[in-house]
Amino acid sequence: MTQAPAPAAGSSAPQTELKKAITPKLLLLFIVGDILGTGVYSLTGKVAGEVGGAGWLPIIIAFAVALVTALSYLEMVTKYPQAAGAALYVHKAFGIHFLTFMVTFAVLSSGITSAATSSVFLAENVLKVFHLDESMGESGSKLLATMIAVVFICIIACVNMYGVSESVKLNVGLTLIELSGLAIVLIVGFIAIGEGKADFSRVILFETQGDKSLFIAVIGATALAFFSMVGFEDSVNMAEEVVDPLKNFPKMLLTGLSITGVVYVLVSVTAVAVVPIGELTSATTPLLSVVEKADLDIPIETIFPIISIFAVANTVLINMMMASRLLYGMAKQGVVPAFMKAVLPHRRSPWTAIIFSTALGVLLILTVRFVLGEETIGALGGTTAMLLLAVFCLVNISVLVLRKDHVDADHFVTPTVLPYIGATTAFILITPIAQTGRNYAIGGALLGIGLLLYLVTYLYNGAVKARRTRFHHPDDIGRD
Repeated sequence: MTQAPAPAAGSSAPQTELKKAITPKLLLLFIVGDILGTGVYSLTGKVAGEVGGAGWLPIIIAFAVALVTALSYLEMVTKYPQAAGAALYVHKAFGIHFLTFMVTFAVLSSGITSAATSSVFLAENVLKVFHLDESMGESGSKLLATMIAVVFICIIACVNMYGVSESVKLNVGLTLIELSGLAIVLIVGFIAIGEGKADFSRVILFETQGDKSLFIAVIGATALAFFSMVGFEDSVNMAEEVVDPLKNFPKMLLTGLSITGVVYVLVSVTAVAVVPIGELTSATTPLLSVVEKADLDIPIETIFPIISIFAVANTVLINMMMASRLLYGMAKQGVVPAFMKAVLPHRRSPWTAIIFSTALGVLLILTVRFVLGEETIGALGGTTAMLLLAVFCLVNISVLVLRKDHVDADHFVTPTVLPYIGATTAFILITPIAQTGRNYAIGGALLGIGLLLYLVTYLYNGAVKARRTRFHHPDDIGRD
């Protein structure tokens, strides 16, 4: 959540604290809604394609990695209940403004890649709803889906320009829609099981692509499945608005992550048992393939893609809001070009940051669709997970470094061994044994844009402004 910019001279002084308006239930629904969405809807088939029917195993491993890191985030967010998240923790631990900037830009880039993934998946569901994927052919449907994805991410930019009132309540509604879609998948699966149409022998079947060993395949699939678990880290940016964060944050974050972990495993097992692995892997909307197996007297082929559209729309909105606010916050701190801190006079939306982040999203969609090949969803999802895994590695290390920084208030303390485990596993999952060259190419290109922005601003500040480039107030990173 964001804070309004300072008013013009002569107006009343701005409030410096955000309103404590997020109750435990709202926080839980925000966390569940943020984690659920595109990952489970789009990557179920991709994970199965890496390891076969035992796609639940990488999901469980990814959940364990996320849980360990979530405990580190809990220590940090209850120790430093500000809205800056990973950038704040890394800055407090190391005090290196360039590292803080790159961590912030990595989080920003992960949001953009996630939004691009979701936009493409939404477009493919639109084609399903209107049955255009069958009538237009492969090349025509690919072009139309790309156009829809670009238009949609631009629509989201307009929504961000206008501003989002009651955003948490909106998230609650979209979360309930997401859960209804997954409930349909599970109900259909149970019906198929009851009718004897499910084959549970596929659930324990391991199949790897090419000459990959089982270990390498599971590690790679885990890195991809981790995309389904990201989202919990966004909630720390709401710390200042949570009622009694020390009491409520640990309970709600762990409960939300556990709920989504159980849902993901159930959906993965059900999908593989009901739909043959080859069919599930090749489907652009794998969970639709599951619900199509039901002999129901309702137009499920139309209803389910519509539900998916709402689910991924929520993901795009949250991620693009986060990306634009981070750009605005860095511009306000003077570490990216100052034009990105421009705000609309009445709506108080960071319009230049919104345009720039949207342009990055559009460029990413076009590049992956037409330059880097067909593995769009897997590539963008994998890149999102890789960038966040790198950030999580640093956050776990920051927990250990900041143990010497004592604060007056009580806070959650994770067992000391867990940050070591979290940092090690996160590092392993960003190495070449878990990541593809395509993920490195996309992630490197995005971070390269960030580095270019930093260098341009650094040179401008030194030559024109005669001042250092640094974060003046790291607690304010990402606020507006």
